Amino acid sequence: MKRTDNKELFGSTKPRKLFFLAAIPGSIGMLASSIYQLMEGIMVGQFLGDTAFAAVNLAMPFVIINFAVADLIGVVSSVLISHSLGRKEYAKANNIFTCACIGIVLSGLALGGALFGLSSPLLKAMGADGELLRLSTQYLRVYALCSPVTTAVFAVDNYLRICGVIRGSLIMNICMSLLCMGLEFLFLYVFKFGVWGAALATATGMMVCVIGAFIPFFAGKMSLKFVRPKFRAAFVKKIVACGMPNFLNNVAARLTSIFMNILLLRFGGETAVSVYGVLMYADGIIQPLLYGACDSLQPAIGFNWGAGEYKRALAIEKYCFTACAVLSVLFAVILMCVPEGITKLFISSPDAAVTEMARSALMIFACTYFVRWISFAAQAFFLAIGKSAQATALSVCVALVFPLLLMGIFYALDLYGLWINTPVTAGIAGVMAIALLAAFFVKFKKLPPPEPSLSDAENSDAR
Repeated sequence: MKRTDNKELFGSTKPRKLFFLAAIPGSIGMLASSIYQLMEGIMVGQFLGDTAFAAVNLAMPFVIINFAVADLIGVVSSVLISHSLGRKEYAKANNIFTCACIGIVLSGLALGGALFGLSSPLLKAMGADGELLRLSTQYLRVYALCSPVTTAVFAVDNYLRICGVIRGSLIMNICMSLLCMGLEFLFLYVFKFGVWGAALATATGMMVCVIGAFIPFFAGKMSLKFVRPKFRAAFVKKIVACGMPNFLNNVAARLTSIFMNILLLRFGGETAVSVYGVLMYADGIIQPLLYGACDSLQPAIGFNWGAGEYKRALAIEKYCFTACAVLSVLFAVILMCVPEGITKLFISSPDAAVTEMARSALMIFACTYFVRWISFAAQAFFLAIGKSAQATALSVCVALVFPLLLMGIFYALDLYGLWINTPVTAGIAGVMAIALLAAFFVKFKKLPPPEPSLSDAENSDAR
């Protein structure tokens, strides 16, 4: 894998060129890594039927929660590593990298074990029974068993980019997507496995790519090295404080999905859950592009912020906001043009009532993206510069507070109230994000230098 010096890439490359070098491959890589999820939904719906498709969507919030702690560790450690490298604190960066990897494995063991044991009771409490309960439990338990390895997939992607291996990150995501899709087709169409085969296909593809991506790190060929870990209270505290926005966003959003599924089962049954699943898979097309654009630029923003180059960091961030706006509006227009076609990808033989329900839901849902990019890019910016309070407030409100409040306000509207929840949430969140950004920039000229993330004592062990 080709490696670029991170000081030259993040500190010297012009912002526009850096955007094309990092953000575009990052977005493509994230999209490639999520296409297999899209294809999974299509193949489950077409090969296994509507009940299996509903089961996958019912279990999916718990699957994503399973990745939440590891994602917290991976994202925050990447920011701290970038800050440390910007200050030339190489030993500190290596220790953060090592401790983070250990933490990801341990969290995967703990949370995966808990989900395996609690999967059936949790899904039953949501209202699932019979075949829907059996299939959703099977699907969730496969992910739970594999979580000690699979949960590292997003973290290692960040570590590759920090080391300047941007093409390697892109290649890993593309290979993972192709492998997962190939295994999905093999397990479901050729071997005729049930819905558990869909989970096994994705988990296997993830594990193969995670192990392959970590080989250069174990071989000592990367700028980040494994060292004897030194877990410190300051490090753990920093991980928790800075990681709360991303963690709460992941968990809160899934809790919202769980409550949403409960109401969907009450108002519209299994069919409504399937339609909501169509919305989530449609969201899975644009979300990786937005996440990839912001996430791939975070190491550069963090590096420059850690080095005190605030104006350069902000110049890079402008490209992130612009890209998110353009992609979101374009996707909204496309989604409004082909609602029936998208529905038929996932629901094999929809009748007229299902088609009309899905069409109406998609048209309403598409309005979300005219404004959703504002809060999305703002949260990524606050996270990249270490402003955890603003990022946490924004993420919790977007993912949990606003949606739950609106569920109560719109309860009397039944299914229609659930469909309009997301665009209304996005609009309120956009106003909140603009207010937080305005307050930040008013104080920008008075900002003190960023505080060091860990004790400077580790720097004496520089590589």
